[in-house]
Amino acid sequence: MKGPSQKFRSVRGAALLLALWALFLLSAMVITWVLSINSRLVVSSNESRVLAAESAASSGADVALCREITPSSPNLHRQMVDGGSYDVQITGECGRLNLNFLLQGEDPTKLRILRQYLNNKGIDLNDLDVMMDSLLDWVSQNRGLHHLNACPETDDYHPPHAGLLFSVDELKKVCGWEELTSKPGWDQNFTILGNCGAIDLAWASRDVLRALPGLSDDAVDRFLQLRRGPDGIDGTDDDFQFVATGGTSVPPEVQAALGLNPQQFQQIQALVQFNGPVKHIVSVGKSGEVTRSVEMVVLKQVVPAGAPVGGAITTAGGTTTTTIGIGRPQVFSWKEL
Repeated sequence: MKGPSQKFRSVRGAALLLALWALFLLSAMVITWVLSINSRLVVSSNESRVLAAESAASSGADVALCREITPSSPNLHRQMVDGGSYDVQITGECGRLNLNFLLQGEDPTKLRILRQYLNNKGIDLNDLDVMMDSLLDWVSQNRGLHHLNACPETDDYHPPHAGLLFSVDELKKVCGWEELTSKPGWDQNFTILGNCGAIDLAWASRDVLRALPGLSDDAVDRFLQLRRGPDGIDGTDDDFQFVATGGTSVPPEVQAALGLNPQQFQQIQALVQFNGPVKHIVSVGKSGEVTRSVEMVVLKQVVPAGAPVGGAITTAGGTTTTTIGIGRPQVFSWKEL
């Protein structure tokens, strides 16, 4: 038989084990509670960062919409009081190839520009014929007539024959364009905006300029070096200031920089403009390590001296736009990323 002292020690040992077990459970609960609070604080902090970054990006976009703001304005880059910041880049949307403008009417001169652009991208001649004819079939409203090298219609392939493209991404659906549209940045030199027709030489990239008839690579490189200034970047203070000749007409200095005499320039005059009013704006807001972007295409009103508000402005490419009001931009697209 166990004595009274042995029974007491046994009960005391069991109580100690229960106390330790209870302490362990309590510690686990406290740790779980602390971790839960910490994760909520992290989530809350991240959400605050996201909201701050979105707010900064929107603020930058609002600043860029002001009529007085130019691509080189210092107000496009700002550190905010709450620690956030925004950086805005303004470029000319019409410096891109307007696919609808080039395809309209199947004008051989316009089609040659798109064909040359694709050729400069290294597209094989046979593939190039398929891409061009399939694209013409895609937009053609004549359902009964097919271009020679176009892909045939099948149960899985139905060109809409709508007369135009409704987005640049629509090219991904066109037969033969799969390889090009799978490459990063493939769409950077394309637009379908109706207000863009003639190519804006103030903003056209090297690839776009090389596609224009009569321009050599050396002439394009010399022009870009002059246009961008010492820092080699468009839209900064050191850019060469070409003397405007009125509206969006191409200044004689640009013609000379491109190495074109008057007769040569006359051949592309209807295809180009200079410093048009349609702008591509990208505003990047940042808070901590979180970034958010706002991307938009707008027509920033530039009312010539003496022109009545609400009048019409005709660009060198023949595109007519109606002014809405001083300081009121027309937003064509707004995308938050």
